[in-house]
Parts: sequence; C-alpha cells; structure tokens
Amino acid sequence: MLKLPLAHVDVLDQAIATIEQEVGRGREPFRQAARLLSTMPGLSADSVNVVVAEIGIDMPRLAAPGHLLSWACLCPRNDESAGKRRGTRLRGGGQWLKTTLVQAAGSAVKVKGSHLQAQFHRLHARRGANKAIIGGAASMLAAAWHRLRNGTEWHDLGAAHFDRADAAKTVHRLIRRLQQIGCVVQATPT
Repeated sequence: MLKLPLAHVDVLDQAIATIEQEVGRGREPFRQAARLLSTMPGLSADSVNVVVAEIGIDMPRLAAPGHLLSWACLCPRNDESAGKRRGTRLRGGGQWLKTTLVQAAGSAVKVKGSHLQAQFHRLHARRGANKAIIGGAASMLAAAWHRLRNGTEWHDLGAAHFDRADAAKTVHRLIRRLQQIGCVVQATPT
C-alpha cells in the first residue's frame, strides 16, 4: 500500500529536480549581476533574485539612478501649490521591489560603521525611522544601478563619509549648537 504514495513522491522529486535545472539554465545570464548585488549589505540571495528579476540587468536604458528610483516609486512626490507642501508620500507601485528593498534596508542599517547606518541616523533625526528606512532603500537601489551599469562591487563609504563630504557645514552646526547651550567657542582649523 505504501508503494503507490512513495512512487508518487519520487515522481514529484524528479519533476522538481528537472524544473530546478531549467531555472538554473535560465538564470545563467543573470549570475554576474546577482554576484555583484550580493556584495551589498542587507541583500540576501532571495533579495538579490527579486531585485534582478524586477529591474533586469540592462541599465543603459535608464539614463540615471533617479530614473530607476522614479520607476520603482521610491522617490517622494512633489505635491506643492502656492508655496504650501501638501505631502511627500510615496506613490504606489513596484510592490515586490519596494518591499524587498525596504526589508533589505532595515537589515543593512544594522551594520555597524557603515554608510547606510550613518545615513539612517541622519535621516532618522530629521524625518523619523520610516522615512529613514525608505531613504536607505532608495540609496541601495541607486547603488544597485551603479553596480549593474559599471560592473563594480560594493564599496562602503564608511560612517564618516558625511562628515568628510561637508566638514565646514558640520563645524558650523556644532559651533552653533555649543553657542545655544551657552559656550563661547573659538574654532581654529588644524
């Protein structure tokens, strides 16, 4: 009596193996892109497969990373009239890609000393945690555009990137904050 169900299980296992072989042959052109994207923090093998499946590997058709961000609906709307901003909610669309990138950004911001964590903390202070995660997801998608277009691996800029990029602005902000507290500050560059 057990031979019939066991034979059926064997047939199903053989069918699954055949399908996996066909899928593996179909994914061959995308292996290099998946390898490049897997170097980014927060992207697991399944996340990389979703990103490659959603955006493809043909990046020259998109002139800039902003075009990809707009297509994926990860850039805020500009709903402004008569000088009043009404909202910056994200447009609906790209549910698979957007959901995957938001989850990946949530885990990428936990990497200590990374550029994405520093960006998260900067945005979190001004806009809140949800907007900061969306900003991280947008940065990851822009980085994916660069990875696929140039064929380069992920290189983390580090947590001090924002301080290096705008050192004068950081100095003025910190001096102003110390003056608000009640300190007299004399800044001399080293």
